[in-house]
Amino acid sequence: MKKMTIVISAIVIGMMITNTAMAGRVGKRQVRQQKRIHQGVKSGELTGREAYRLEREQHRLQRAKRRAWSDGELTNREKLRLEHKQNKASRHIRRAKHNDRKRN
Repeated sequence: MKKMTIVISAIVIGMMITNTAMAGRVGKRQVRQQKRIHQGVKSGELTGREAYRLEREQHRLQRAKRRAWSDGELTNREKLRLEHKQNKASRHIRRAKHNDRKRN
C-alpha cells in the first residue's frame, strides 16, 4: 500500500507541475481534484482500486486538455467540454470518497 501511495504522490506532483504551467481555471481545478484524490488515499477514504480509477480519469482529462491546447488556444467550446469532463470527474471523486469503503 505504501508503494501505491508513493506512485500516486509522484503522479500528483508531476501533474501539478504540468498544470500550473498551463495556468487558468481548467488547470487549477485539475490540481485541486488531484489533491482531493491524494487526500482520500492518505485518509483511507479511497481504496487502492478507487484511487487508480480516479487517477486514470485524471490522466485522460490531462490528455484532452493537451489536445485542446495543441493549437495554442482554448476555444469556448473546448473549455466547456473540459469543464464538463471535470464536473463528471469531481462527482466520481466525491462518490468514491463517501461510499463507506475503507482501506484496510
